[in-house]
Amino acid sequence: MAVLEQGRRFDDEDLQKASQSMRDLFWMPALGLKGLFTQRFFKHVNIVGGVGVGGGSLVYAAVLLEPKQAFYRDPAWADLGIDWEADLRPHYATASQMLGRTTCPVTHLQDGWLEQTAAAMDVRESYGPVQLGIYFGPEEETPDPYFGGEGPPRQGCILCGACLAACAHNAKNTLDKNYLYLAEKKGALIFPQHKAALVRPIGGGYQVEMVHPLDKSQTYAPLTAPRVVLAAGVLGTLELLFRSRESGALGNLLPMLGKRVRTNSEAITAVLSKDETIDLSKGPAISSDFHANEYTHVTQNRVPPSYWFMKLYACPLVDGIKPLRRALKTLVMFIVHPLESTASLRVRGNWHKRVTLISTMQNLDNQIAFSWGRGPFSGFGVGLQSQMAGGGRAPVYIREANLAARTFARVSGGIPHNSSIENLMNMSVTAHILGGCTIGANAERGVIDTSHQVFGYPGLYVVDGSAIPANVGVNPSLTITALAERAMSLLPARRG
Repeated sequence: MAVLEQGRRFDDEDLQKASQSMRDLFWMPALGLKGLFTQRFFKHVNIVGGVGVGGGSLVYAAVLLEPKQAFYRDPAWADLGIDWEADLRPHYATASQMLGRTTCPVTHLQDGWLEQTAAAMDVRESYGPVQLGIYFGPEEETPDPYFGGEGPPRQGCILCGACLAACAHNAKNTLDKNYLYLAEKKGALIFPQHKAALVRPIGGGYQVEMVHPLDKSQTYAPLTAPRVVLAAGVLGTLELLFRSRESGALGNLLPMLGKRVRTNSEAITAVLSKDETIDLSKGPAISSDFHANEYTHVTQNRVPPSYWFMKLYACPLVDGIKPLRRALKTLVMFIVHPLESTASLRVRGNWHKRVTLISTMQNLDNQIAFSWGRGPFSGFGVGLQSQMAGGGRAPVYIREANLAARTFARVSGGIPHNSSIENLMNMSVTAHILGGCTIGANAERGVIDTSHQVFGYPGLYVVDGSAIPANVGVNPSLTITALAERAMSLLPARRG
């Protein structure tokens, strides 16, 4: 078995640099940046993610939550003849075990303020600690606590708040410490800096062409396999399939490719503490949450020093669903209340210690789509282009998000902010893009069947967030893993 990854392996020193320096954090090959955090702008959405051996798990907040029942009953996949809630239950259990899921055992100032926010919004009973994929054992190195000694030694969380930029202290349960680590022990080969460029059917299997993502002069011989599993994240998987379709290698892929893409209906707000001496960075990135109503989930977020660039997006908190009017109100607020409106922009050095990011997600339906062509957001070269699709548009303004930020600011004595990407550019922001290669009953309704196999291409599978046809409504890492566990359980066992 071979695993291809366009990024590189990162050691603890690399990860420490990524948590401290934006230059070491970002993956932007065109600018010579070779980190692990990606940020890509499209017309309708700004998408962040991770690159490296371990993929998005390197920069995820280690949150492992199960969705509410509405996810399983969503019309997008409720009529496929499968009781998804019952069918996925054992796979959630396996994913939880593999990812070391545990209840966050610590609280800090942010958590107290979030609890007060939930109480002020009359939903105190929904507040609580989140489930995390973090080892909270002794801080000194200890033998593998998860896999009977088969896994790597680990160290307990030191509560540094750097989960979003990668954990340099061997505490966060990233894929290179569980699935990939164990796979390598069993003989799997991992090829860093090998980007899959094209997939084509050949002799009852598939040939995968690869390129070096940073050095075009370096070439690789293609690999062949009877089965190929695509798990490059929504953008990576879509790019590979579109490129393969347009080249004719996978010419029978039908028009549902790139359709029904969702952002998990989320918004990012922030609250800046007025206390210049405070330190809110102690703890896991996310440690507590609440539900504002039956379809709205709210969490707090701590950020590491390398995330200082996010303060450049800070703008006044402004309500309104009409984009132009909201943009004008934002500009007026800058003029009428210049000190408060620019408070985050003027902080030097310790912004990450004073800020609380608030993530708000909903399981309400929304859709955009991706096509393949030329446009300004691909540098006028050929690439993915976002476009409007059927259903509600991916939200740019969420009323509950602004209410939570305003309430949190009131109970903490801070200053609430929206993102200028949302207010001024009318662009949603997400770390949880879903869909584009969704499960469907047939090729007219999806890209893959209920076994995750691409319609018309036996042995070609899509097993990542792009397969999910409905909004999860919470951080989707556990659900993506559970679906992957289910898909792999359906594969026939290899002889020997």
